[in-house]
Amino acid sequence: MPREVREQQMLDAAVATFARRGYRAASMDEIAESAGVSKPLVYLYLNSKEELFTACIRREAAALTEAVRAGVEPGAAPDRQLWCGLRAFFTHTTERPDGWTVLYQQARTHGEPFANEVALMRAEIVEFVRELIAAAAREVDCEGELAEREVAALAHALVGAAESLAGWGRAQPGQSGKDTAATLMNFAWAGLDNLMNGRRWEPSRP
Repeated sequence: MPREVREQQMLDAAVATFARRGYRAASMDEIAESAGVSKPLVYLYLNSKEELFTACIRREAAALTEAVRAGVEPGAAPDRQLWCGLRAFFTHTTERPDGWTVLYQQARTHGEPFANEVALMRAEIVEFVRELIAAAAREVDCEGELAEREVAALAHALVGAAESLAGWGRAQPGQSGKDTAATLMNFAWAGLDNLMNGRRWEPSRP
C-alpha cells in the first residue's frame, strides 16, 4: 500500500480515537489496532503521539477551511456568498463530527502547540469571512467607518457564533447543517443588511 494511503488510514483511526477517548486517554496501541497496523509502523510514519495528534489537527483544519472556501460561489450576490459559506461550514462539521471534536474540544484544551494550530485555522476563516463582508459593504457603496472599523469585528463575531452553533446543532436530533446555516443567516444578514444601508441600531432612552 502506498505510504500516503497508509498514513491517511492511520490518521482516520487516530481522529476517531482522539475524538472518542480524548488526547490523554487515547493510546498508540488502540490507534494502531483501529488502523489495522502495528504500533511500530505508526511510530515509523508519525514519530510520536504528539506529532500524530498535530497531524490530525492540521488535516482536519485544512479540510474545514477548504470546504468553506469551496462552498462559496464566486461572483454571486453578497448574501448568497455568505449563505453558501455558512452552509458549507455547518455541513462539513455535521458530516465530520470526529474532526470537529478534535479541533474544538480536544486541541483547544491541551495548550501549545495544539491550540496554536487551531488558532491559525480560525484566523484564516475569519479573514475569509471579513473579505466576504467587506465585499458586501462595497456592493452597496458602504465605505468609510463601517469598512474601516467594524468589518473585522463583525467577521470575528460571525465566526464565533458559527462555532457555537455548530456544537449546538450537533446535539439537536434531526438538525442538518443547512438548517443551522439558515438559523445563523436569518440572524446575521438582517443586521448586516441594516448596517450596510445606514440603519444602525441605537440604544433606546431610559
